[in-house]
Amino acid sequence: MKDLVAKRYVKALIAGRSKDEITLISSNLNQIASAFSSEKFNSIITSAEVNNSKKVELILSLASNVDNTLKNFINLLGEKRRFELLPFVAKDLTNEIAKMNNNYVGVVYTNEALSSDFVSSIEQQFSKKFDVKLSLSQNVGDYDGIKVDIDGLGVEISFSKDRLKSQLIDHILKAV
Repeated sequence: MKDLVAKRYVKALIAGRSKDEITLISSNLNQIASAFSSEKFNSIITSAEVNNSKKVELILSLASNVDNTLKNFINLLGEKRRFELLPFVAKDLTNEIAKMNNNYVGVVYTNEALSSDFVSSIEQQFSKKFDVKLSLSQNVGDYDGIKVDIDGLGVEISFSKDRLKSQLIDHILKAV
């Protein structure tokens, strides 16, 4: 539900603004959104004892280059008591900028570190396939296989050893 409301705010922030203005707003919102990972910050923002004007001042103090658009936006969120939407708005605005610039970021999930040449070849192939600029980062974890996730494009491609084994067993059983 918060995603849907955040998308409406993003549309309003983008409407009638240049790429430079949108990029500035996005960088400021990303600075503010990073504060939401702190429990102390969240407790202040959700506290009923702190009035909204103090919350707005706190949030605006987190951004380095605040313009009137961002001030008005934060004040509006304060009036509507929707500060918790800020991380969602920041993420959606970043995705919209990626669409505007045709530049996307993705993640490769594996259980072993891949060579940088292999990752760059994956980048090049996906860039050609989707006709975009793509940069991939690695996330080495416990995924048994390989998975490429490009969030802005809504693309997720995976190859799992477990799934291959189960499909192979099913195929053999059907043949018998």
